[in-house]
Amino acid sequence: MSEKKSLNFIEQIVKDDIENGLHGGRVHTRFPPEPNGYLHIGHAKSIVLNFELAASHGGTTNLRFDDTNPTKESIEYVESIKHDVSWLGYNWGDREYYTSDYFQQLYDFAIQLIQQGQAYVDDTPPEEMADMKGTPTRPGVESAFRERQVEENIELFEGMRDGKFDEGSRVLRAKIDMTSPNMHLRDPILYRIKKEPHHRTGDDWCIYPMYDFAHGQSDSVEKITHSLCTVEFENHRPLYNWFIEKLDIFPSRQIEFARLNLNYTVLSKRRLLKLVEMGIVSSWDDPRMPTISGMRRRGYSPEAIQSFCREIGVAKRDNLISMSLLEYHVREHLNEVAPRIMAVTDPVELVITSYSEGKSETLSIENNPEKPETGDRDVQFSREIWIERSDFMENPPEKFYRLGPGRKVRLKGAFIIECTGFDTDDETGNVSRIYAKHFPESRSGEDDSGIKVKGTIHWVNKADALEAKILAYDRLFNDATPASHDDKEFTEFINPDSLSIIEGAKVERSMKDAKPMERYQFLRKGYYCVDQSSTPEMLVFNRTVMLRDPWKKVEKQQLNRLKQKQQRARKKNK
Repeated sequence: MSEKKSLNFIEQIVKDDIENGLHGGRVHTRFPPEPNGYLHIGHAKSIVLNFELAASHGGTTNLRFDDTNPTKESIEYVESIKHDVSWLGYNWGDREYYTSDYFQQLYDFAIQLIQQGQAYVDDTPPEEMADMKGTPTRPGVESAFRERQVEENIELFEGMRDGKFDEGSRVLRAKIDMTSPNMHLRDPILYRIKKEPHHRTGDDWCIYPMYDFAHGQSDSVEKITHSLCTVEFENHRPLYNWFIEKLDIFPSRQIEFARLNLNYTVLSKRRLLKLVEMGIVSSWDDPRMPTISGMRRRGYSPEAIQSFCREIGVAKRDNLISMSLLEYHVREHLNEVAPRIMAVTDPVELVITSYSEGKSETLSIENNPEKPETGDRDVQFSREIWIERSDFMENPPEKFYRLGPGRKVRLKGAFIIECTGFDTDDETGNVSRIYAKHFPESRSGEDDSGIKVKGTIHWVNKADALEAKILAYDRLFNDATPASHDDKEFTEFINPDSLSIIEGAKVERSMKDAKPMERYQFLRKGYYCVDQSSTPEMLVFNRTVMLRDPWKKVEKQQLNRLKQKQQRARKKNK
């Protein structure tokens, strides 16, 4: 009998709310990105959580763009977000909303707070206002404008709305408690003047609500039952609840969970934008980026990302997740679905001297041994082929089960061959050509030669091989925690080998019709995706992940060093 999966703390809260009849047992969530950058893997965690939590209870999920800052937002970001959410496999139906849809409603909420004596217009200069707010250990100082009369506040706020005042000259603040230990309750700003056109409302508004005033109220307008946020918003919850109470609006319940922290990368849109602007990466969809668009271009599948997000689950405390775990899920899914092909990335010519010149034959090789129903493909075989340079050694050690003088090996899907000699380049000394004889009776599937070999290598027929360029991507940072460094330092830890360009690779002829975004396993090498820049004349592949994790040993060494450092610190403290 299989063990029943236990509920995480959010699922338990939702279960209890349903059993208690809260909101009639209805579950309605939302995914509320700000359209000021491309989504990253941390957003994927939130997308999976919100959509699947609601769906599991027969509920619905809204896609809402919290578009309250026209200086940083754009249609480009809106469209990229919609593409990413849809590509991940989630459908918001007709529930696409924008905070800008509620600008009039939010303005009316602000007027209501002013009329109740709970908001006021403040003329204090920004620098002075910031100082008057105090610190966590020093209470704030009340503004000289805090006791303005309701009528004056409404007149000034309407003047702000009508564009009568300069940017930075006035703001609207809530009147709460300047001595509160929660800094968010020290008369927070609700509206500021920004004379910038909005990507949806144009020049209709020159004042815009602050995120904290718009976010929670938008949830209430949409009657969101469970507002799922990351832990950095925990201290904002009392403010959201204060607005709900004073405005007497729908009581959306905010629940916080730990954000995703992934090693060897950064998950801050501000820092990701810096990488783009500095030219460290080519774009938001650079395959080294942790953005969903970058992962898609690199060859990650939505199923792999979903599986990863489900496994890491949700917790209340932050923890650091290994990039290797994400790559594990990528390998697991691509192993099931990716067709196999033969590609030689560092080719050296092999001449089978026993095979007749001008002869060619068709061999049949399975597309995916994990899925026999995908059938076989035809590849041509002739006297001259390409093999990997690393599959040959002039003086191989005993346990080298590939090719060397007098050594036998099987060519994948073809024959057993035995090396009979090789040529070297006079200038470099490198092997330039290898010679071998084949055993005709050892043809794959029909082998009655009785010859036993321990190694099988891949190859590509020289006569009809296709040229390819491979973009071999690796971790963008060589430091496990680049996010722990400040904005000026984190770029110092860029991995100089995060991109290697391999020219002159050879791939089998079956790839002549390969389309961008198609994913393949290069036998014995790894998983690769056809890049959007690929053409029939020059195939371009992005390396998605290697068959084995080359960072596993590195991460283990770094973890051991960290443990030793912590042990030394504990001993010192004793």
